[in-house]
This record gives sequence, C-alpha cells and structure tokens, in this order.
Amino acid sequence: MRAFKADLHIHSCLSPCADLDMSPRAIVETSLERGLEIIAVCDHNSAENVGAAIRAGAQKGLHVLPGIEINSSEEVHTLALFDSEKQALAMQELIYRHLQGTNRPELFGDQVVANEFDEVEGFNDRLLIGATQLALNHVVKEVHRLGGLSIASHVDRPSFSILGQLGFIPPEIDLDGLELSRHLSPDGATSKLPEVSGFTLVTFSDAHFLDDIGRPATSFLLEAPSLTEIRMALREESGRKVVGH
Repeated sequence: MRAFKADLHIHSCLSPCADLDMSPRAIVETSLERGLEIIAVCDHNSAENVGAAIRAGAQKGLHVLPGIEINSSEEVHTLALFDSEKQALAMQELIYRHLQGTNRPELFGDQVVANEFDEVEGFNDRLLIGATQLALNHVVKEVHRLGGLSIASHVDRPSFSILGQLGFIPPEIDLDGLELSRHLSPDGATSKLPEVSGFTLVTFSDAHFLDDIGRPATSFLLEAPSLTEIRMALREESGRKVVGH
C-alpha cells in the first residue's frame, strides 16, 4: 500500500457558481500539476460533466471518480461519490425528478456541459444551485443503495452544512465521513466542533476556480485508487486509512 493524494470535491463549469475555466480537461491538467492522483468532480445536483472528466483523466493517467454535491430539502450539502458514471447518472435521475426551478444565468451563472476536448456541448437550464425535495436521510440512503459513499460537505461552514442547517448530526443518518473546509484543520476540529468526534474527517478543496484545486487535499493509504479502497480507508479497515491533510 501507499499514500494517494486526493481531492474529491471539485466543481466544473456545470456548477453555476464555478468559473467557466473549470472545464473537465483543465481540471484534470491542473490536478496533475498539483500532484493529485485521485479526484472527484462533484457539481451541484448534476453529474453531466463527470463522463468527460473521466475520459480526460484516462487520457492523462489521472483517476477520476464520478460524484455529485447534492443539496437536500434541508439545504444540507453532501458529496455522493461513485465507482461508475452509470451509478452517478442514476442518482442524477432521482435528483432531477425532485429538483424544481429554471436557472437564471444572469443571476447564478451559466451551467456549461462540456466534453473532454474543452468543447461546449450545451447548457443545463435546471436550477442546479437550488435545494432538491429530497430529505437528507433519503439522499444518503439512495447513495448507499447505488453503491456510493456519502460525505457531509464543509461541516464547519455556517450555511449549507449539516451543522449549520441542523445544528447537530442526526444519529440515524449513516454518513461515511465528514468534510472540513480549508478554514479548519482536522487537528483542531474536535475542540471547536465536538459533534465531529467519532467520524473520519477529510479535507478537500471545494474548488470553483482552477487555482483552488488541491488546496487542501487528503492523502489515503490504499492499495489502489478506487472507491472500494477509499471506503475501507474511511472505515480504517485492513490497514487502509487517512494519513494526511
């Protein structure tokens, strides 16, 4: 086993709040420049750019996991990470059935669907920035049913986080881990946020701009760059574990 440096929370140009330079190809190239070995593209409520990112990564030797950052009905953000694009698109289908509203680019930004060659293939007109009608517990259960991992996003932020929105972490919600923002070190997290005690903590960039990719990242001790191995690391099984931030 060895350490793999990972950033599993990166937004592409499909997210309305992300810079238009965040094309799948540019994300992959910048990730490699930053020494990343595993990334996940997690756009708001959509997986339409993950296939292009996977293909761009395969061309360059970077392992790309398909993901989505899902906004629950409580306005809690969670990362859904999957092995395959098929799983992510199945989750997307459920999200789209429970997502209302139309995007207003002049207010929220363009939502660009791009391919691995930096070519624009279209625009998503759904209100991806909005909350779904799916309760958080339902979101986590569906992600798990599809074989994915569910990690609560930026739990130390005052908004769009499980602690910011709910004030606590409901024990019935079976989260695989908690993500801290770049503003809080895992070393000091439990003293500032006692609620995170007992959970595996990770830090990713939540990058909306190319310059933010990999800042910060988490290193996992794994046998291979796969979701199965990351799941084991989050559970500290068979020697797999988080080894650095």
